[in-house]
Amino acid sequence: MIIIGVDFHPGSQQIASVDTDTGEFEEKRLAHREEAEKFYRDLASRGAQIRVGMEASGYARWFERLLAELQIELWIGDASEIERKRARKQKTDREDAQHILQLMLKDDFPKIWVASWENRDLRQLLWHRHRLVQARTRIMNQLQAVALNEGLQCKKRLWRASGRQQLESFRLGPWASRRRRDLLELLDRLSPTIAELSQAIEQEAEKCPEAQRLMTHPGVGPLTAHITKQGSSIVRFLLVEAAQAAVRGDPQWRSKYLRLLMRRGRKTAKVAMARRLAIRLYWMWRERQDYQQSRSFGSHAGQPGNRDGVH
Repeated sequence: MIIIGVDFHPGSQQIASVDTDTGEFEEKRLAHREEAEKFYRDLASRGAQIRVGMEASGYARWFERLLAELQIELWIGDASEIERKRARKQKTDREDAQHILQLMLKDDFPKIWVASWENRDLRQLLWHRHRLVQARTRIMNQLQAVALNEGLQCKKRLWRASGRQQLESFRLGPWASRRRRDLLELLDRLSPTIAELSQAIEQEAEKCPEAQRLMTHPGVGPLTAHITKQGSSIVRFLLVEAAQAAVRGDPQWRSKYLRLLMRRGRKTAKVAMARRLAIRLYWMWRERQDYQQSRSFGSHAGQPGNRDGVH
């Protein structure tokens, strides 16, 4: 087997490799992408078993895709754990590659779970829609400010046909009028695109039994059901939104939320309910139970009557 430790950078990578059969050791710097791609294709053509280790990092999707195509095993490690295991604090690219290689050889490499390519591509759909919704919200807030300055104060009415007509009828200065027109044009382009992406997410959710199961929980829709395992800022945002929907639709959740609201304030109550929802969804996913099954037969984790670390 050929084992390769990689110190990956956007423009190049430093490698340290060893052939465990012959003991041959090699160090090399490979420029991205052509030189690196040629190196790994040539290596794969030898027919040897190859294992590559690298820290989790950005800008490496093409590299991961290349190794998958060549059927080269890739280990991705926790960067903080790799750093913690370093004996010497002095760092160079060569030492970083050698360090990763040594961890792999000692079976001490802090490997992390990596989602499948299909799952990661689906996340691009989720992220894309989320960012477009954020952009639309910023545009709507700017148009709302224009409306408030002209005396139109009903937010809901503003996005109906009558409110739109009022917004367009206000007499503004030349550049303020240009700003209003540009914002409305952007809004008109974004809304159909978001609707199309939302429909695509719903279609993906229909093909995923796990998502269908999580969607039985009040407040959880296709977007939240697909992204609850991602572990990022978007997850926190969506869990809070979904928890608030659950509070509106489930009397037990609403009761617990109101008690927390009175004791700890709105912000803490929202976060606490989001945490409860995350725990509930985790157990539903793990035990393969829908919402009613989790309430009747499954784990009580995340149920409104349970402790969740908020006192």
